Amino acid sequence: MIDYNNRKFRVMSNSENGETDGNTIFLYQQTGDILSCNYKGEQIINGHLLAKVRSDGSLEMAYHQINTKGELLTGNCLSTPEILPDGRVRLHEKWQWTSGDFSKGESTLEEIKE
Repeated sequence: MIDYNNRKFRVMSNSENGETDGNTIFLYQQTGDILSCNYKGEQIINGHLLAKVRSDGSLEMAYHQINTKGELLTGNCLSTPEILPDGRVRLHEKWQWTSGDFSKGESTLEEIKE
């Protein structure tokens, strides 16, 4: 299992129907196999996610957020990790809104090393 605790991620790509972008930063906190995160970005005032870390390092998550239009949106996501040559983690995400238009999308996040 990958230890995600205190790892920071930035959005590298996202489907057009998504609200996260390169200004959205995620700081993961993990205890055991439970992960949580608060996030915000250009279109998101406040967001929160909870995830179950699977034995293969993938993340099964649910999220909710309030965007700059004042809309409360919810969704589910499955993130599959890729370990990059420099040891950082790249996450390949398949997600779906569970509110609004219920559309699906894909995004990629990469770990930020400071």
